[in-house]
Amino acid sequence: MRYIDFSKDKEQVSVIGIGTMRIAGLDEAAAEEFVRTALDEGINFFDHADIYGGGRSEEVFGRLLSAQPELRDKMFIQSKCGIRQGMFDFSKEYILSAVDGILERLKTDHIDSLLLHRPDALMEPEEVNEAFNELKKAGKVRHFGVSNMNRYQMDLLKSAVEEELCANQVQLSIVHTPLLDAGFNINMSDDPAVMRDGGTLEYCRMNDMAVQTWSPLQIGYFQGTFLNDERYPELNALMDEIAAEYNVGKDVIAYAWNLRYPAKMQVITGTSKAARIKDAAKAADICLSRRQWYDLYRAAGNRLP
Repeated sequence: MRYIDFSKDKEQVSVIGIGTMRIAGLDEAAAEEFVRTALDEGINFFDHADIYGGGRSEEVFGRLLSAQPELRDKMFIQSKCGIRQGMFDFSKEYILSAVDGILERLKTDHIDSLLLHRPDALMEPEEVNEAFNELKKAGKVRHFGVSNMNRYQMDLLKSAVEEELCANQVQLSIVHTPLLDAGFNINMSDDPAVMRDGGTLEYCRMNDMAVQTWSPLQIGYFQGTFLNDERYPELNALMDEIAAEYNVGKDVIAYAWNLRYPAKMQVITGTSKAARIKDAAKAADICLSRRQWYDLYRAAGNRLP
């Protein structure tokens, strides 16, 4: 497994992170296999959110930690808050109450990282700062970050937030590339030239923030996986060819494609299957060539000027 520094404290986290959105229905034995498989592969990063399974995903994980508390020290646990029914909420009151709920469900006295889940247009950075400071002082949260934010939203937060913003979790896959397209098509008049994110990836690189990529196998916003999808014959054929070269499955190549971007990259998997977790771990050892990376980008239907 390969690791990156998560913060200025240089705490090491695996470049493959395990997303827990789909574990709400796991029984005790399956949950243990899920966690231990990841740990055995050197994966120490577990990504939660208070909304996953309506809180049940954290409860499943928490029952395991309650039964086997020795596992906690082997993990870097992250969760997210801010999404409520029909709205987003970064108020101090809600952040504090959300973290208390997260800790109760996870059966732990602290989480290693808290991300603000989606931008709240009504956020008051000073109020967020107060919440973060209280959580840090109380020992409930060690590090902080954001999810799905552009550079200006992060700068707005940083105008008042004193804690380091360590990570930004964003959607990226070979076939979902708005974070990259405008950079290639600068000063062009076609649709890929439209700047939809304000240079988020470049901002994260300049500020040494981890870039956590979610839905690395998805077409758009939860439209299914592009693996073996008949709409992407050229991409799948090329992925098969490259996968054979590395003796891995093509899902591993999809993860490796995300990891090839030269920032502090993490891939957040969405699987609850032990075999797929083992496969995902292999991506940490693959460094695609520049030619392979660009060929995959173009095979997905993207064009270069």
